[in-house]
Amino acid sequence: MPHFVVIGAGQAGAALVAQLRKDGFDGEITLIGAEPYLPYQRPPLSKAYLLGEMELERMFLRPLKFYIDNDIKLILGQEVGNIDVAARTFTIAGIPLSYDQLALTTGSVPNRLPAAIGGDLAGVHVVRGLADVDAMAPAVVQGARALIVGGGYIGLEAAAVAAKKGVQVTLVEMSERILQRVAAPETSDYFRALHLGHGVDIREGIGLQQLVGQDRQVTGAILSDGSELEVDFVVVGVGITPSTALAKAAGLTLNNGIEVDAMGQTSAGSIWAAGDCASFPHKGGRIRLESVPNAIDQAECVARNMMGGKEDYQAKPWFWSDQYDVKLQIAGLNTGYTDVVARRGEGASASFWYYQGDTLLAVDAMNDPRAYMVGKRLIEAGKSPDPDVIGDATSDLKALLRS
Repeated sequence: MPHFVVIGAGQAGAALVAQLRKDGFDGEITLIGAEPYLPYQRPPLSKAYLLGEMELERMFLRPLKFYIDNDIKLILGQEVGNIDVAARTFTIAGIPLSYDQLALTTGSVPNRLPAAIGGDLAGVHVVRGLADVDAMAPAVVQGARALIVGGGYIGLEAAAVAAKKGVQVTLVEMSERILQRVAAPETSDYFRALHLGHGVDIREGIGLQQLVGQDRQVTGAILSDGSELEVDFVVVGVGITPSTALAKAAGLTLNNGIEVDAMGQTSAGSIWAAGDCASFPHKGGRIRLESVPNAIDQAECVARNMMGGKEDYQAKPWFWSDQYDVKLQIAGLNTGYTDVVARRGEGASASFWYYQGDTLLAVDAMNDPRAYMVGKRLIEAGKSPDPDVIGDATSDLKALLRS
């Protein structure tokens, strides 16, 4: 009986094993996770879960009964030691186990501050797993003082939750503006105004020089402009790195993550990869997407291919972020944009449409689900509406889908 093994029990791993059974795979399935929890949702961690609005059980993607009923063996709270590609074995606690097909859905790891600038002090947190948020939660209380390092979506979401809990928040971004790497100035301006309106002190073009502490607990920060802050805790949101240590040790080809072909197969024929850890062909280049939808869709495609399919993965990038009462929805990838068209709605509703010449690339929609839905469908269909029509707030967006 064939044995399929999935290493990494996050969103991609959970989707992959479920798809195998859904498509009729009747061999052995083993899902291995380093954390001691059932596969769970990550997006609510720094929002609803930290705010106390979502209990742990509601975080689980599926109940334990699902894995039992579908004869999926779970090995949780265990690290895989190494993979022997030639022998088709892997080790746990030094014990070799065999596989026929193996998928790596190892996700990513948060970038941390160097110990040399105080990154190893108690009270310095990252936001990636349940243990991270559980460790941070006691500090996120009314009147506490927080420093958020990084003005990307991770940092901004952390700032929003902390501010809602009554924390005095200072956010520093060493680039000249927040969201500079991922969004247009218009989107940066929107979220800067949103956070300033909630009392967050945003300092752009300023980095962290040194964290200081007492008895190994962080107590302050010195910024690159020489200013000093008293802080009770720090949240580090300076990006993530694909988790490739296992793949590298196994001799797999790496390229901004684990390199896979269009079907999700690595340089070793019996090993596949999906989710945050995998880079794949896309529109003549190669990308790696850090999003829940990509983790699910790519994992399900890989599951079908592990069973003998020959399906190329067609990514349809979309993302979201929740901050205060604003829901940002992003369709497409804005890489290479030359122009941004603003469409203003009522209240906090707005959308920004990215064009490369005459070609629509992406849409950022804030509290505007219609703009997001229409933009997503237009991009997927390869349609690029007249920018003047988009910029006219009175125009009927849905009509564009019929043209």
